[in-house]
Amino acid sequence: MRPSYKGRIHGRAGMIVVTGGAGFIGSNLVAALEARGAGPIAVVDALGSDAKWRNIAKRELAALVPPDEMAAFLDKAADRIDTIFHLGAVSSTTETDADLIARTNIALPQKLWALAAERGWRLIYASSAATYGDGEHAFDDDGSIAGLAKLRPLNPYGWSKHAFDRFVAREAAGNAARPRQWAGLKFFNVFGPNEYHKGTMRSVVHQIYPRIMAGEAARLFKSHRPDYPDGGQKRDFIWVGDCVDVMLWLYDHPAVNGLYNCGTGQARTFEDLALAVFAAAGRPSKLAFVEMPPELRPRYQYFTEAKMQRLRAAGYAAPFTPLEEGVARYVRDFLAAKDPYV
Repeated sequence: MRPSYKGRIHGRAGMIVVTGGAGFIGSNLVAALEARGAGPIAVVDALGSDAKWRNIAKRELAALVPPDEMAAFLDKAADRIDTIFHLGAVSSTTETDADLIARTNIALPQKLWALAAERGWRLIYASSAATYGDGEHAFDDDGSIAGLAKLRPLNPYGWSKHAFDRFVAREAAGNAARPRQWAGLKFFNVFGPNEYHKGTMRSVVHQIYPRIMAGEAARLFKSHRPDYPDGGQKRDFIWVGDCVDVMLWLYDHPAVNGLYNCGTGQARTFEDLALAVFAAAGRPSKLAFVEMPPELRPRYQYFTEAKMQRLRAAGYAAPFTPLEEGVARYVRDFLAAKDPYV
């Protein structure tokens, strides 16, 4: 069973290219595009030697392109391409190779922007809530040059996403050519199927589920701030199907441009999340709190909550999945299933 995608089902002319299309959010988007008959669909991604290939094993793709061959592919297919969903990135918040991050998360999307502007393609790209840093400016998705200048990300990943957002703001404010449609989404804490290859970057739902099924306690970080109890750190957790619905809505509304938050607008605690997993698994709750790694503490976000007014004002009206419902769907339809892949 797929996550529920609320977008209307109809075909589209023109090729859709999804970079990072074998990844977590990307593969869910590819499944939804295929379900509605959109495309043809080309995926740009590296599969590696783990089970990441299974994320796209059920899909009918026009092309599967290694990242180092993307430039040649885009040039060859230029006249057939309509839309690029750019979701590929170095996405680890603990990655320390800033040169690698800058090449992949800043220079590459800048090239895609230039190509999309030149060719008249549409470009919908992934930003991140990591751009907000400690949340001093209240997670307001003000995409203006001045609004973005206020933000101070806490890690190289967040900085790289923020740097591209600022590039887009400058380009959009000027007189230079721009993509036929451009939109960025600041994804908050996304959970759902096909994240299994992400290692320590998997959602807490997936990380604690095996422990719960083994009868063990769910382990959460202790708090190192007096204003947050252990397990009381808060995030805006969002079901991956809701993220896909927002991307499909943007695809259906090519006149919508801008930078938007993609969260639920409601922060919940990690304890809430863990208890929802216990309930979905039908197991008695048992929590244990462990020390946060010292190297993570200076870069840790204790609270995130998306302001969703700008996306609503742009016309997006669909409700977001409540935390308990999303967790139950993930556990029941995927983690507890014989085949956990979309």
